[in-house]
Amino acid sequence: MNINKEGNFTSSGTDIDEVKRKNAESGLSYNEVKAILAKTGGQGTAMYSDTNIQEVKNNNQNQSPN
Repeated sequence: MNINKEGNFTSSGTDIDEVKRKNAESGLSYNEVKAILAKTGGQGTAMYSDTNIQEVKNNNQNQSPN
């Protein structure tokens, strides 16, 4: 295995700077989401959801009561 000795690597060869870059590009972290929900009570967080609201409403209407 040929590992470049320049840069910031772990002993197993993982490029630490590359991992940090990918993490920064990946969106909100779990703790960031928790903080937003705690501050807002969930109001105004629809932009972070991929839930199809109309589909959920339709599914709820089509379910028979127990």
